[in-house]
Amino acid sequence: MAAIIARRFLISGRVQGVFFRWFAKERADSLSLKGWVCNLPDGKVEVWAEGEEDKIRELRSHLQQGPPEAYVTSVQETEEEPRRIYTNFSISHFYR
Repeated sequence: MAAIIARRFLISGRVQGVFFRWFAKERADSLSLKGWVCNLPDGKVEVWAEGEEDKIRELRSHLQQGPPEAYVTSVQETEEEPRRIYTNFSISHFYR
């Protein structure tokens, strides 16, 4: 069994009001990742993802592209310790 890792992503650009959270959830679900996505007050989107390293890398690639309506200018990635408390990937309606 592959090791579980965790990453926090901060996505900048035109990423709110363009279905970015739904896009991130759909991609994370297809990769069997766990965690969440939320809008931040500063206009960025934050993603917390836990899963196998190759799946996290694939998610990052999707986040860099974004949905058709988005314009991503940067994706910052931070290595984190897995919390292992998430049972799925969800859209959060509040900042964590």
